[in-house]
Amino acid sequence: MPTTKAEVLKTLETQKVRFLRLQFTDVLGVAKNVEVPFPQFEKALDGQIMFDGSSIEGFTRVEESDMLLHPDLETFRVYPVFSESDAKRGRVARVICDIALPDGKPFEGDPRFALKRMLEKTHKAGFDRANFGPELEFFLFQRSSNDTATTITHDAAGYFDLAPLDKGEEARRDMVNHLLELGFEVEAAHHEVAPGQHEIDFKYSGALETADAISTFKFVVKRVALAHNLHATFMPKPVATMPGSGMHLHLSLFKGEQNTFLDPKGQFQLSKTAQFFIGGLLEHASGMVAVTNPLVNSYKRLVPGFEAPTTIAWSASNRSAMIRVPARRGTGTRTELRIPDPAANPYLAFAAILGAGLHGIQTKLEPPPPIQRNIYDMSVRDKRKHKVKNLPTTLREALNDLESDRIIRDALGDHIYTHFLHAKRAEWKLYAATVHEWELERYLEML
Repeated sequence: MPTTKAEVLKTLETQKVRFLRLQFTDVLGVAKNVEVPFPQFEKALDGQIMFDGSSIEGFTRVEESDMLLHPDLETFRVYPVFSESDAKRGRVARVICDIALPDGKPFEGDPRFALKRMLEKTHKAGFDRANFGPELEFFLFQRSSNDTATTITHDAAGYFDLAPLDKGEEARRDMVNHLLELGFEVEAAHHEVAPGQHEIDFKYSGALETADAISTFKFVVKRVALAHNLHATFMPKPVATMPGSGMHLHLSLFKGEQNTFLDPKGQFQLSKTAQFFIGGLLEHASGMVAVTNPLVNSYKRLVPGFEAPTTIAWSASNRSAMIRVPARRGTGTRTELRIPDPAANPYLAFAAILGAGLHGIQTKLEPPPPIQRNIYDMSVRDKRKHKVKNLPTTLREALNDLESDRIIRDALGDHIYTHFLHAKRAEWKLYAATVHEWELERYLEML
């Protein structure tokens, strides 16, 4: 991949790219972009494109609105041709940008900067690399006759089913092909548990690279689905009676080529570093979940009976736990965090996770004993005996816990924390004041 300005300009010319998207992310995780035509390519690559930050959620006030887009050239990619109409209008490329103030200083409200700042702390703690490996689930739904999204699934297939039951097979293959064109190392793709639900897994990488990849992944999945007259959604729980979509994260810390989570003589062959990291995640789970599960809808997924965690616990194998340790050892030793959902802003979620884990390492926070049985089947008494606490059950509860958690707040930074909390409080207030269909069905005729 080209990584210098000269190499990027040459690629833009040889591949006849007509438009360059300067992409960034707002505080809520929504991808944004400023698109420039080919005469402006050199100016854009020099970081001279300015935009109005006051119009972006969680960025800044009107009187402080001018901001610069500084492209990270290592993220430059030429998009595949998704349709014939795309080809006619001219090829499009994209580069992910950091947000800077007019004086060139990084903008503290930039989610990507928050993760970079957390990675600096990770390096200062003695680790060269924080690896994140995501498993992203999503639904494919039919579109209505007036081209709006529905919640009608396009198949009745289940876990690992084949065509003809799996009617999303062709769309999923197109997604994989386009991801491969963009440099992804796709490891597997399959139908998930619920009808219309799918998963595509790509290889782990450093935290920043993975967060960038998730943003690209979502765009490709949605764009390809549209070409198949389908709607792809990363909403955590679009249908009440079906399992929700998660974003399980496989985590490890490396020093050079050494996986610091491995100790052949440790419990479950886990090092003290790994155990302390788990201890930090458990300690800060209630505040962290507001960031990793940021929607009102997120907490409709975290309910018993649908394979999503509901309690703060870990296990060496049990998938009902919030954290489990996959069986692979050696360089592949890792922990799997099963709370997050794909609606999360990956930059902020990763920053919060690293903040929690590093705090556990720095304070040598021993985790409680692992739970090796099915937590869903445990009685209230058993949970108390094993000191198993429940995760927040609503966004409101999670936000209250976030306010009380200085470690997670520091991982976000004051600017992002303040704007994130304000936006999410407003979201909860609007939800709480809305009369929902369930209420009408239950009460309207009865009372």
